[in-house]
Amino acid sequence: MTETPCPPASPALVPLPEPCGRVYRREGRTVVALRNEIDIATAALITPALDVATSDGSPHVVVDLTEVSFLDCSGLTLLQRARRRALDRDGRFWLVCGSPRTLRVLRAGRLHDVFRPVATPDEAFRTEEPAAEPAAPAAP
Repeated sequence: MTETPCPPASPALVPLPEPCGRVYRREGRTVVALRNEIDIATAALITPALDVATSDGSPHVVVDLTEVSFLDCSGLTLLQRARRRALDRDGRFWLVCGSPRTLRVLRAGRLHDVFRPVATPDEAFRTEEPAAEPAAPAAP
């Protein structure tokens, strides 16, 4: 595994405040590894890093929730926005989450099938494409 830390002066990556996690590049993808609690207060701190990660043409972004202990609706909104930004720019978005608690939140928000999370970062890098978005129901 080759990780390139996010240097503070890098125009392509914005570092996260230490309590929130870190941003780095691996195998051509931007990894936003979040930690601790993702709530309304920390979402505001995380947004700039995700915005930069999803701003370039065809961004490939992996959001790693492995070290997240709490995720509320602000965190879900943040993840949905980042995913949409990546897909709108013909990019890809992978979500890493193995925590039963966080997976329950995704299911409660009816987002588990949208994000199709994988359990480990290595799983995200073994797949070239994230799982396809479910098809919209056909019109009658």
